[in-house]
Amino acid sequence: MNISMLLQHPHRHFLKGLLRSPFRHYHFIFHSSTHLGSRIPRAQPFYSLGLHCAKWMLLSNGLKRKLCVQTTLKEHTEGFSDKEQRFVDKLYTGLIQGQRACLAEAITLIESTHNRKKELAQMLLQKVLAYHRGQEQLNKGKPLAFRVGLSGPPGAGKSTFIEYFGKMLTERGHKLSVLAVDPSSCTSGGSLLGDKTRMTELSRDMNAYIRPSPTRGTLGGVTRTTNEAILLCEGGGYDIILIETVGVGQSEFAVADMVDMFVLLLPPAGGDELQGIKRGIIEMADMVAITKSDGDLIVPARRIQAEYVSALKLLRRRSKVWRPKVIRISARSGEGITEMWDKMKEFRDLMLASGELTAKRQKQQKVWMWNLIQESVLEHFRTHPTVREQIPLLEKKVLSGALSPGLAADLLLKAFKSRD
Repeated sequence: MNISMLLQHPHRHFLKGLLRSPFRHYHFIFHSSTHLGSRIPRAQPFYSLGLHCAKWMLLSNGLKRKLCVQTTLKEHTEGFSDKEQRFVDKLYTGLIQGQRACLAEAITLIESTHNRKKELAQMLLQKVLAYHRGQEQLNKGKPLAFRVGLSGPPGAGKSTFIEYFGKMLTERGHKLSVLAVDPSSCTSGGSLLGDKTRMTELSRDMNAYIRPSPTRGTLGGVTRTTNEAILLCEGGGYDIILIETVGVGQSEFAVADMVDMFVLLLPPAGGDELQGIKRGIIEMADMVAITKSDGDLIVPARRIQAEYVSALKLLRRRSKVWRPKVIRISARSGEGITEMWDKMKEFRDLMLASGELTAKRQKQQKVWMWNLIQESVLEHFRTHPTVREQIPLLEKKVLSGALSPGLAADLLLKAFKSRD
């Protein structure tokens, strides 16, 4: 039996009486002004919290304390004006109600590099994460959405496949979100963001949401905020998330670290050089789809399929319950698309039943946390006053050959470490 009480004053005799009672569990919420007697352990105050929350478990062997930290920490909300809090609340409410405009605005907020907007984005993400956990508990702990990463070389037919595949899914009652990542130019820093124009039918579908994002130079063909965008899409009620990425070779590992299933799309007339270039990605692929398998390309598609079936047999299995499949599809004729979706559902069910999917997602969250830490530390290093002053001078010495790159890096790190 659970009893929740707000204690404003010491109640030593009351607590001693409870210790002798037959009930097994009690939950108490102690206000910050609560002072208990010396014989009763009290929660150490978390000064960042407005209300100090402690869960007290009264077991047969005595009083055992378990602290519970509230989801919404005061440190995430303090310092924000009423206008900013109303703005975040409006985005959150609209997002969970399925309003596409609020989802678009929320993703724009998390993609912002402005420091203040980053703080607002984190507050919004905390609220969505708490809602997401609650919905998963109602769903008996099963994931709310199926996350699929799509990759392949330019011209493999990724956008054409997504349009046909997406229309098929929305007709079957699914809500689909497509996060299409476009490469940013190394010269101008700009990005075309033209994927939406190639998916004309799907972009008009009210059960589909397409969001192009620039890479801003990040490796792996994903933006640093793609993981957060996935969470926002799931909070908005989308049950299938497709991440279409830039096919850039080995750095595609970043995509596999944020999806449940990684699908590699390859054109049939790519040639044997793909074997070497795509080796790293094939090791991560859960399914290989040979696209454009129609007309004159059917024979080359069958040959490539046979080659990849043989190649996959030589690779070490990453899952105990799933062996990567190689299939032929055609987005023009629709051949193989339905069978591909059936195999994807089979993958999801097997991984979920074995517990591998849950373990994979937990590992991905940890990996992504460390990725963000690395980016933040690097940015902090670059913007540090002492380091920033020395960078131009040391760069000149490296360019002229007076200093080796390794020694220059060591000098900058020493300057960073010796800061006051």
